[in-house]
Amino acid sequence: MPSLNDFGHDPLWISIIKAVVIFVFLVLAVLFGVWTERKLISRMQHRYGPNRAGKFGLLQSVADGLKMGLKEDLTPSGVDKVLYLVAPLILVVPAFISYSIIPFGPVVSMFGVKTPLQLTDLPVAVLLVLAMASLGVYGIVLAGWASRSPYAILGGLRSTAQVISYEIAMGLSFVAVFLYAGTLSTSEIVAKQAGGGTLDIGSLTIPMPSWYAIQLIPSFLIYVLTMLGETNRVPFDLPEGEGELVAGFHTEYSSSLKFALIMMAEYVNVFVVSGLSITLFLGGWRAPWPISLWDGANHGWWPLLWFFIKLVIVFGFFVWVRAALPRVRYDQLMALGWKVLIPLNLVWILLVATFRALRVDKGPVVFTMLAIIVIGALAVYFYFDTANQRRREARAQEIQQDFETLADAPALGGFPVPPLDLPHYHGVHSSKEVTSGSN
Repeated sequence: MPSLNDFGHDPLWISIIKAVVIFVFLVLAVLFGVWTERKLISRMQHRYGPNRAGKFGLLQSVADGLKMGLKEDLTPSGVDKVLYLVAPLILVVPAFISYSIIPFGPVVSMFGVKTPLQLTDLPVAVLLVLAMASLGVYGIVLAGWASRSPYAILGGLRSTAQVISYEIAMGLSFVAVFLYAGTLSTSEIVAKQAGGGTLDIGSLTIPMPSWYAIQLIPSFLIYVLTMLGETNRVPFDLPEGEGELVAGFHTEYSSSLKFALIMMAEYVNVFVVSGLSITLFLGGWRAPWPISLWDGANHGWWPLLWFFIKLVIVFGFFVWVRAALPRVRYDQLMALGWKVLIPLNLVWILLVATFRALRVDKGPVVFTMLAIIVIGALAVYFYFDTANQRRREARAQEIQQDFETLADAPALGGFPVPPLDLPHYHGVHSSKEVTSGSN
């Protein structure tokens, strides 16, 4: 089981090999992730999806990448050329750096050298991911601002507000994990999720879960929502709203290498937040039950397989959400972040900190009960909030009807308004316009 003491001792060539393997893995993950997403969504919509380039269309992403890499690179006139060119790099580089602290497995022998399956680790490793996510936002903002396009600028401004809102909620969702694990190191957080213990109730022995996704389920559910908002994925892809912003912050980027970098950054960020969810909440590279009953499941190179399977499942969740849910309104996005996720996080952190400070022995049981209470309270809140929203909309509709009635009846105490232009049908003017002598 690796710890912080196992890092910083690798030869330089081992570190280079690890870095290259992570880079190649993420590039291939983007290529096959695009193919997988298109295939899954097409099946959900009763279509075939890519099926021409290669067997089962596997080479379609490669063909698209080659096309964007070799396509003529156009730069619109009037843009800030330096920032316009640098913005895609600011987007993609922090995404790759974030994966350096994700643990893939335990200590193994690599070319005769004992080394953990992780590039590096820090006492504050999770904060590194949050810092890199913040830097990535600069790429979106600068891409929108440097394009000098109203659609791109609006997309950049939306991204700024969205990331600020959801990054606060994401950081707060980690606090309960830090309190429970007692560390911010990713390798040690995975180690803390090894084994779950038992709860003895009379003659009954109940196995307790070891994953923080079960012990700290409110934090996990909040993180699931925030990772959708942090990566600008449906239903929170407001910075790229095609319906009102054409393409959002990257409207002025043609389908060239710069556009390919932007798309790569988006998918790499999806894999970063997926890997972080596996590390913090889903037991990391450790095998799930009942595979964990096998003595060799968490030794050697086998954990790479368990990590990859979990990563595929989490990525499949992203695809399922995209295919199933529509884009929300921007006011709903902000209200969810500021009025629901952040207050709920603060209350949950207070409860977890209280029980940790009191050193309650049956912590997992208490947390599970508290989770049920919090989720129930959240469900009640959403129910009454929906009811209140419907009442507000009904009241607004009544006010609008009253307004129109008063506007149409000045003799009843209303106010005079100029007549509205009546529609034209096939070049024929309305009767009012004809009688008034208008052309």
